[in-house]
Amino acid sequence: QVQLVESGGGLVQAGGSLRLSCAASGRTSSNPMAWFRQAPGKEREFVATKTWSYGPTDYADSVKGRFTISRDNAKNMMYLQMNSLKPEDTAVYYCAASRGGRSAYYLEGAYDYWGQGTQVTVSS
Repeated sequence: QVQLVESGGGLVQAGGSLRLSCAASGRTSSNPMAWFRQAPGKEREFVATKTWSYGPTDYADSVKGRFTISRDNAKNMMYLQMNSLKPEDTAVYYCAASRGGRSAYYLEGAYDYWGQGTQVTVSS
């Protein structure tokens, strides 16, 4: 069982930056992990994934060039550096981990473990 805890959310002005962190309770270095977000009144959507600690990354088109996902094996941590934030980035951001063996890590269904979420609010 893997437990995930997000932190680092908050209120920021448009154009600003935030760094989200996800702490995993178990060893996750070989597990695909990702960030998703859910805005008010909308479905949860994919943000970014890093399939393993030294593996490739993938981003939603809406965040490419602004967000960077990274992982730290030694600390069992995952991060999301968010720059040039926009009001439309306002959402609850969730950390997710997969047991693996799936093919599409941009889909919610590929993930088995979820954090409780952290609120990010970007003011205009």
